[in-house]
Amino acid sequence: MSVKKWLKKNTASLNGKTVAISGATGGIGEELCAHLAFLGASLILLDRNTKKSEALISRLKEGYPSLSAEHIRLDLADFSLVKEVTEKLIKSVPDYIIFNAGIYHVERYKCSTGYDNVFQVNFASPYYMTRRLMPFIKAKGGRVIVVGSIAHNYSKTDMSDFQFLTRSKSSLVYGNSKRFLMFSLYSLFGEGTSLAVTHPGITFTNITAHYPKLIFAIIKYPMKVIFMKPKTASLSILRGVFEPTRTNEWIGPSLFNVWGLPKKQRIKTCSDDERREIAKKADEIYTELEKF
Repeated sequence: MSVKKWLKKNTASLNGKTVAISGATGGIGEELCAHLAFLGASLILLDRNTKKSEALISRLKEGYPSLSAEHIRLDLADFSLVKEVTEKLIKSVPDYIIFNAGIYHVERYKCSTGYDNVFQVNFASPYYMTRRLMPFIKAKGGRVIVVGSIAHNYSKTDMSDFQFLTRSKSSLVYGNSKRFLMFSLYSLFGEGTSLAVTHPGITFTNITAHYPKLIFAIIKYPMKVIFMKPKTASLSILRGVFEPTRTNEWIGPSLFNVWGLPKKQRIKTCSDDERREIAKKADEIYTELEKF
């Protein structure tokens, strides 16, 4: 099935609805914005790069002249800015917010909050924003859509090192932060209709371009052929706008969580006890972040 046919069959008009999206100018984020513009949504691009965001809005308006779109600068590693943007969104609550931004193979450092930057960007900041915005979005009948990852299953939670500070392998550090995000929110939202946990499978974006230059030059084109293109991979996240997930459910590629069109699936990668541990730690972190 083509992307166009899938959109026609599985989506509906978003005229009159506002969607805020973090990481809007990345490979998947840009395709999500294009899909949302096609469906008539108003967009709020939550992105670090003002120049890229404004350029993306200009490109989108070439295809959709009546598009309503704005950029709000958001760096999830800068918690003072996270709080500022959160309060701004509370004053004008979007119907949907998509937490798409994430970092993988990056230089690690301690943020102003004291948390590791990978943990801060991938978990602590989106969790804080979600928890603050949740009652307002629920009141509008909207939804929070978060992007998880199959990397969450690479290891179990270690509460003696919950940020994985002693681990150096990017897939483990990234996967742990996504594990915290996914399972803390399952506990926070329960069985309602205001949360969708999604994942794009494996696709060729900047997040996969972390290999040494020589190796990346060799594998770049095979990766483009083998893995789904962002335009298709983004459909799993888009489906979260139209369909919620229950606890331990997510929406992702239908074949082995890697390829294919979106499918809702049950996941058995975290015990109830571990999920409760994650939820308890997430609550402690939120309480600490409120003090900043």
